[in-house]
Amino acid sequence: MAKTSAEFEQEFMQTVKEKTGKSMDQWLPLVKKSGLSKQMEITNWLKAEHKLNHLQASLLAGLYLNNGKPVYQNESSLLDNQFAKSESIRPLFDSISEKILKLFPDSQIIAKKTYISFTATREFAAINIKPKELRLGIDLGDLAFTETLQKSKLSGPMPRISHMLILTEIKQFDKKAIEYLQTSYNRSHNK
Repeated sequence: MAKTSAEFEQEFMQTVKEKTGKSMDQWLPLVKKSGLSKQMEITNWLKAEHKLNHLQASLLAGLYLNNGKPVYQNESSLLDNQFAKSESIRPLFDSISEKILKLFPDSQIIAKKTYISFTATREFAAINIKPKELRLGIDLGDLAFTETLQKSKLSGPMPRISHMLILTEIKQFDKKAIEYLQTSYNRSHNK
């Protein structure tokens, strides 16, 4: 089974000095001194100026922005936080995620800070929660975009999540949507 974000974060916190040469107590004031305040700015700065790899830089930036406390400690609160301004869309998310897990029984949901990941071997789908819609991101490679199957505008998942479907009601999660999801799932297993 793939490691969860919480496991990656915990491992990073336990080995930060060994892997980066500095402890958390040394990193936090150093990041503060940079004057940067956005996740990607800090991540890019840590990679460019301190030669951290992307995962290390991203985890460190998240920890800094969370006052040095674990971000991924409680994945259910990560999920709940994404519905803070979008509670009315929660039933649609629950229905769709239940259907995805039933269609792909070897998959799991992993709540991330900015999105929900559906993973089996690799991430094959992602959802961004918006106040009036869900954006279901999938990996369809070079398949042409259409009015319904749009270029992905999700925040968080890997760039290979290339396409998205905008869902506002359960009937939109139809046979065609499931076919797209199956293609994405298959692509994630062929890498």
